[in-house]
Amino acid sequence: MNRRMIASASLTVLLVLASLGECVSLSSAVQPSPVTQTDPRQMRFEPVQFTPPEPERVVLENGMVVYLLEDHELPLVTITAMIRTGAWLDPPDKIGLATLAGATMRTGGTQHMSAAEVDEELEQLAASLSVGIGVESGSAMLDVLKKDLSRGLKIFADILMTPAFDPARVELAKLQAIEGIRRRQDQPQSIAGREFAKLLYGPTHPFARESSVESVSRITREDLLAFHAKNVHPNGIILGVTGDFEKTSMLALLRMTLGGWAKGAVPPIVLPPVASDETPAGKKVVRFIGKGISQTHLRVGHLSLKEDDPDYPALSLLNDILGGSSFRSRLFQDIRTQRGLAYSVRSTLRAGTRERGAWSMRAETKVDSTQEAINRLMANVERLRDQPVTDAELEEAKEAFVNSFVFSFASPASIVSRLIGLEYDGLPKDFLQQLRDKVVKLTKEDLQRAARAHVHPDRLRILAVGPPQSLAPVLSAFGEVEEIKLPPEG
Repeated sequence: MNRRMIASASLTVLLVLASLGECVSLSSAVQPSPVTQTDPRQMRFEPVQFTPPEPERVVLENGMVVYLLEDHELPLVTITAMIRTGAWLDPPDKIGLATLAGATMRTGGTQHMSAAEVDEELEQLAASLSVGIGVESGSAMLDVLKKDLSRGLKIFADILMTPAFDPARVELAKLQAIEGIRRRQDQPQSIAGREFAKLLYGPTHPFARESSVESVSRITREDLLAFHAKNVHPNGIILGVTGDFEKTSMLALLRMTLGGWAKGAVPPIVLPPVASDETPAGKKVVRFIGKGISQTHLRVGHLSLKEDDPDYPALSLLNDILGGSSFRSRLFQDIRTQRGLAYSVRSTLRAGTRERGAWSMRAETKVDSTQEAINRLMANVERLRDQPVTDAELEEAKEAFVNSFVFSFASPASIVSRLIGLEYDGLPKDFLQQLRDKVVKLTKEDLQRAARAHVHPDRLRILAVGPPQSLAPVLSAFGEVEEIKLPPEG
């Protein structure tokens, strides 16, 4: 290495050291401000405030109600229909008729297009079209590109107005329904849910009754045609339209495709009274279903209130504190975290609209810990009545409820869907806003009063699915035990 190279290397080292010295000096002169460590559990946020857009409501000349909300972000249009019909209309000897009608309205073609033609054209349009009928209502939905709206809406209207119920497609749907019935007893969770509904409402109530191989086999194409003709009318439909459209053009298109559909006699929704409404105070209903599995599937609860009940807001918070909020709920912390009795445990409040809803707890536990798990479920229920909730529990439940309110209005489609559902159920359009305002004002005393009025540990209905030889003696500690014998399927 010559002297020039040595000098160059030395100069480079000096420059680096000088630079480092400046950095050290600078970092010594400018001290960062200390960072405040905040426990996330102690963080508090202001309630979410927002004003959702207001859809326009129009009533067509044939009585069809239409909600319209434009959204030009994407070249798509979504059309939904809520139909005043339901499985509550099923004749006792043909349970499953409404469900089958909903499925085959979509798959069975129309009076103007065969079933295969409908499938092919929807595929070419890249459009999605579905129809279904539940217990208290029917629904239909169309998702289509803006450029294909006219043709997509024409198919949608044909399916609603003139379904053909193609005989081959009807037979296929019946076979699929029968196969589902034959597999109905494969899943213990499903068994527990269905049989618990029967304990609450009675086996013949529309909320609990089940189709059978015999009832589905009796259904004919003529039954489906008659069901549609009698129960599906434009003045019984609430339509929602969201997406990339212009209101005036859309209304003209709706009148052209659906406006000629004549009004009909829409059946009022009338549900039968609940056969098993109440049990005497101090008498629990205890049932089990024998199944050769390694766990016990539990359902514990009773009938509850309607959605318009003044205590519904308080009971909603109580359910959240008890077991509706997963990881922070009392049931999760007690039964899973502290005692390790169940991997999954929660409570659910389903408020009714035309009939009382249900409040229930569910857990899956080892057979050997079944009795202890039920004891802990009951102890937590009694605690709701005996002791006020804590300030922290009340505040967390309120925050969760109020801040989740925004998700009911997350998109134009969800906004319109919510308004359709409220009108269908006869509730005011600002029902959710009213509910939020009531929740904010609730006190611990309000929650305890609601618990004492609507939570009844002495009237619980207890259902367990598991090994019969193990369950019967364990459940006897809670009352007189009876076994539910499932009918053979197939």
